[in-house]
Amino acid sequence: MSTADKKAIKAKSKNLPQRKTSAQPEKDYERHFAFLQQNPARFQIFRERVFDQGVHPENFVDYECAFAAQTIQPLYPRSILDIGSYRHFILGLLAHYPVTTLDVRDRGPLLANETVLTGDAKNLTLPDQSFDLVLSLCSLEHFGLGRYGDEIDFQADQKAIREMIRVLKTGGHLIFSTTITRAKPAIGFNAHRIYDYSMLRDFCAGLILKDERFYSHRLKGFCSLEEITTDRQGWDVYCGCWQKP
Repeated sequence: MSTADKKAIKAKSKNLPQRKTSAQPEKDYERHFAFLQQNPARFQIFRERVFDQGVHPENFVDYECAFAAQTIQPLYPRSILDIGSYRHFILGLLAHYPVTTLDVRDRGPLLANETVLTGDAKNLTLPDQSFDLVLSLCSLEHFGLGRYGDEIDFQADQKAIREMIRVLKTGGHLIFSTTITRAKPAIGFNAHRIYDYSMLRDFCAGLILKDERFYSHRLKGFCSLEEITTDRQGWDVYCGCWQKP
């Protein structure tokens, strides 16, 4: 999304009518609860206090999925392989495309146009040049650390990227997101790796960069590479789209 597009969206949102929120939610809660107890209609009434007023929450997952959706939309891929992306994003993608999904943990398909494979991303049992699009959101950093029951292999991320590129057709696109830092790369064992930019570029050597974005937790949105965290144990998010020549 261009800077001009983002400014236009922000300007439009400022002009939308704002919903008023209560300044005293606890007091209002008791009043409304008492009313419901006296007027239950056909409902059973019980307490379950939840206050989600204010600005709608956003986090890095929203931005990763938005990047992927925006990037996929003009490509119209005929064949898609997903490796470990957010399940709800894939379910939405299945509304438009058949998708082959790979997961190290066993599960079944929820829709008829999903083909589910159980296996290891570093050793795909798939032919060369099989897919127009390979998608992997927030998965690469976890491979080979044992978090999801996969075997320990500290080079599994490198092997998995090579496999993704291998099964990608000439002219096809690799879209992935992962952790990034401007500090020294790190492993928070056994949660995830944290990469620097040069490592991610090395992973994609031989591919053509089509688009990339950086997400900052501090700024709560897309940012420049120079604004990525330098926290020694912190991380932000890289989103990239690369084409196989």
